Amino acid sequence: MIRTLLALTVSVLALPSPALAHGNVDCKAGSPASWKSVDALKAKLTREGWKIKKAKREGNCYEVYGKTRDGDNVEAFFHPATLERVMVMRRGKMIYRAPGF
Repeated sequence: MIRTLLALTVSVLALPSPALAHGNVDCKAGSPASWKSVDALKAKLTREGWKIKKAKREGNCYEVYGKTRDGDNVEAFFHPATLERVMVMRRGKMIYRAPGF
C-alpha cells in the first residue's frame, strides 16, 4: 500500500505542468538596447482592447497579465523588440504559441 502511494505521488510530481510551461519561453530578443519599452507594449495592448493588470520583463521576453478584448484572463509573453505575441496562456493552458517559439 505504501509503495503504491509512493509510486503514485512520484508519477504525479513527474508530470509536466502547463502552468510551468512558460519557463521554456525564449524570445530570442538579442540586445536589450534594441528593445521597445514595457510602456510601449502596454499602450499597444490597450489600443487593442486589453486591460493590463501587470506587465514586466521576464527573462528575454515581456510578460503580461491581463484581460483580452474578448474578456479572457491571460498570461501572455511578447517579443520585446517587435512587441509580437510569442505565447498566451489561459488558466495554465496554452492557447497560442507563435511558430518557432
